[in-house]
Amino acid sequence: MNSLNLPNILAWARIAAAPIIFFLLVSRPIAGIHETWLDYFAGLLFVFAAITDFFDGAIARQFNQSTKLGAILDPLADKLLMLAAFLGLLAIDRANAWAIFIILGREFFITGLRVVVAGEGRDVAATQLAKWKTGAQIAACIALIVDWLPYVGSILLWLAVFLTLITGAQYAREYARNLT
Repeated sequence: MNSLNLPNILAWARIAAAPIIFFLLVSRPIAGIHETWLDYFAGLLFVFAAITDFFDGAIARQFNQSTKLGAILDPLADKLLMLAAFLGLLAIDRANAWAIFIILGREFFITGLRVVVAGEGRDVAATQLAKWKTGAQIAACIALIVDWLPYVGSILLWLAVFLTLITGAQYAREYARNLT
């Protein structure tokens, strides 16, 4: 199967968007462009990149375009996008460092766990709650990047932390239960 398909192109686009979002957040000022506009550009790019996460998976499943490259690119693109947003938000002091540490720590832990599970020939599919966790993280990032309602962004961030901890524990418990 051709690895250069639409789902993989969308994942590559997310990977390319991540450093641009980070740059827009941490490079202040840029040639006289007001910080608010940098935030709006970063927020808009983040929204488009987050939308591609939904579409690449849906397209791959519907049109049978799943590839081994896509299985690697999709989670990598997701992690890079969130890493760029969270580190950028930390750099401009819009996100709580502990919240970001907990979220990123869980992501690294679960990614490592998934590598081990994949090495055993098994798959760890995302649960519905994990999809809600991702949605909460994305919503928190958007709210914090555009900085319209900072309290809403902070509430969404802590909701994401809560869901992050719950889903991380679920994945770890499931893996421990299936140890041979």
